[in-house]
Amino acid sequence: MGTVVDAANKEANRSVLTNKKVTVVFVLGGPGSGKGTQCANVVEHFGYTHLSAGDLLRAEIKSGSENGTMIQNMIKDGKIVPSEVTIKLLQRAIEENGNDKFLIDGFPRNEENRAAFELVTGIEPEFVLFFDCSEEEMERRLLSRNQGREDDNIETIRKRFKVYMESSLPVIEYYNSKGKVRKIDATKPAVEVFGAVKALFTPLNSVPTIILSHVSA
Repeated sequence: MGTVVDAANKEANRSVLTNKKVTVVFVLGGPGSGKGTQCANVVEHFGYTHLSAGDLLRAEIKSGSENGTMIQNMIKDGKIVPSEVTIKLLQRAIEENGNDKFLIDGFPRNEENRAAFELVTGIEPEFVLFFDCSEEEMERRLLSRNQGREDDNIETIRKRFKVYMESSLPVIEYYNSKGKVRKIDATKPAVEVFGAVKALFTPLNSVPTIILSHVSA
């Protein structure tokens, strides 16, 4: 009996080119680095569509689809959802959206995610927006915000930092070696941070976009 990964790989092999041209920017940074705030600013000022891999997975679970049930069961069993499943959701969101500019927030989470995304979609990011923030500052922000999140306690926060450091930093190092990382000092006030972000996105209007390879239905 084939696995979820096998099925996703078979679909990936049936990828065909479409005429849709897209610009993709990966947004990375530790928990509490301000990614969400700055993504909202980019959406408002530059017309990007903000895609979060985690939000797409949660939406698929809520939809009650067979795929959503599979994702929910894997999470309940403590299994990691295969990269191909998450990528398929991202790809579908891109295909079904009328926009051609996307921020992909919090993805790729590790090197396997990165390699699978490029293989399946044929997309390399225009650049990687990396919010560089000290662990002490991220910890302070997470503990001070009042959002009722159960994971905003010191023990869980430090575990999240550890996972982030071990899994996401190799992705940043990979793209840095290709000259694609744009590092932002995220310890500064949000207004100053957006000033630096704004300077990066303003020239993109004249940058050629890339063609999206998508999974056929």
